[in-house]
Amino acid sequence: MPPFLRRLIRSLRGESLTARAGRSALWAVGGMATSQFLRLGSNLVLTRLLFPEAFGLMALVQIFLTGLQLFSDIGVHASIIQNDRSREPAFLDTAWSLALLRGVALWLAACALAWPMAALYDEPQLAVLLPVLGLSTVINGFLPMRVFTANRDLVLGLQTRLDIIAQLAGIVAMISLALLLESVWALVFGSLVSSAVGQILKWRRLPGHRERFRIERSAAGELIHFGKWIFLSTICGFLVNHADRAILGKFISLEMLGIYSIGFMFAGLPMMLAGPLVGKIVFPLYKQRPPSESAENRAKIFRMRWLLTAGLLSLSAILAFSGDWLVHLLYDDRYRLAGPILVVIAVAQMPTVILSSYDQLLLAAGDSRRFLTRVATSAVVQVALLIVGVMSFGILGAAVAGGATALIVYPLLVRLIRRYDGWDPRHDATYAALALGIAALALWVNHGAIAILIAETVPQ
Repeated sequence: MPPFLRRLIRSLRGESLTARAGRSALWAVGGMATSQFLRLGSNLVLTRLLFPEAFGLMALVQIFLTGLQLFSDIGVHASIIQNDRSREPAFLDTAWSLALLRGVALWLAACALAWPMAALYDEPQLAVLLPVLGLSTVINGFLPMRVFTANRDLVLGLQTRLDIIAQLAGIVAMISLALLLESVWALVFGSLVSSAVGQILKWRRLPGHRERFRIERSAAGELIHFGKWIFLSTICGFLVNHADRAILGKFISLEMLGIYSIGFMFAGLPMMLAGPLVGKIVFPLYKQRPPSESAENRAKIFRMRWLLTAGLLSLSAILAFSGDWLVHLLYDDRYRLAGPILVVIAVAQMPTVILSSYDQLLLAAGDSRRFLTRVATSAVVQVALLIVGVMSFGILGAAVAGGATALIVYPLLVRLIRRYDGWDPRHDATYAALALGIAALALWVNHGAIAILIAETVPQ
C-alpha cells in the first residue's frame, strides 16, 4: 500500500475532530455521488416513459413547495449546530415540535394557494397536484432531530445510507407508476413514497434522543430569536436558487421548462454537492474551529476551502466542456436544447461555486443578521437580473443571472466575512483566473450548440 494511502487511512481513524470531519466528507461525497447517479438513472428511464411537459409541471410544483418550506424556515438545523443547549432533551423536543407544526401549516398553505397558482400559470392540474404533493411537508415535519445532532457531531454514515434507501424506494415507485399511469402523478406519488420511507427509517434506526411533543418557552424563544433572521434569509435564498424556473414558467411553455430543468439538473451538480459538504462539514468546523481565534484555525479552514473549491470547479469544468455531448448521448432529440443550456449554466455558476464555502461562517458565528444582509442583497440583484434577462434573452437570460449576481455581490460578501477573518483573497483570485480560462474555452468548444439555442429561444 502506498505511504500516502496509509497516512490517509490512519487520519480517518479515531474520534478526533479531523478524523470525524474526514469520514463525514467521504460519506457526504459518496452519498451525493450515489444519489445523483440514481437520480440520473431514474431520469433517463422516466424521460422515455413521460413527456417533457410532465417534468415542467413537476418543476413548477416543486418550486412552489420549496418556496413554502423556505418561507417558513425557522433555522432548526442551524440552531442545533450553533446553540449550546442543543444536547438538552427539552431543546430538541421543542425544535421537533415547532418543525412538526410548521409542516402542517405548510400543507394548509399549499391547499389554500393551489387555485391561485393554477390561475397564475394557467395550468388547472396545479389545483390538485399542490395539495397532494404538499402532504410531503407534513411527512417531513416528523424528521427527528437526531439527523441534525449527527451533523453537529460529524457522524454521517448511517443517515447517508438511510437516505439512499429512501431514494431507491421512491425511484421504484415512480417508474412502476409511470408504466401504469403515464402521467405526472407517477412523479408525485413517487416523491411521497420517498419522503415517507425516509422518515420511518430515520425514526427507527438513528440513535439518540427520541423526541416527544412539547414546547418549552425558553427553548422556543431561543429558536425563534435566532431563527427570525434565518426565516428572512431563506425567503431570499429561495429567490436566489429557484426564481429562474418560477419566472421562466410564466414566459415559456411547460415543454421548454421541462427541457431547461434537465439542463439545470446536470449543471447544478457542483452546487448540489457543495450543499451537504458545506452544511454538514464546513459549518460545524467553522463553529468548532473559528478562523478568528487563531492562525492555526485559519490555515486549516483555508486549506479545506482550497481543496473543496478544486473539486467543485473541476466538476463544473467537466460539465461545461461535455454538456452538449452528454445530453445527446443520454436523451432523445426532444431534449437536445438541454445540452447548450447545461453548458451555459455550468459556466455561469462558476463564481457561485468558488464562493460557496463563505456564507456559513456568518451563521457559525451566530451572526444570522449579517447572513440575511448578504442573501437579501443577492435576492434583489438576482430577481432584477432575471426579469430583465428573461424578457430580453429568454432562457439564456435566466441561465446567466446567478453567476452575474455572485460577481456583483462579491464586495459585500468580502466586507461581511472579513469581520471574522474568513476572507482568503489568494483563493478567490487564483480560482477566478482559472474559471475564466475554462469558461472561455468551454464556450468556444460548444459555440455551435449555443448558437442554435440562441436562434431558437432568444426573443426576436
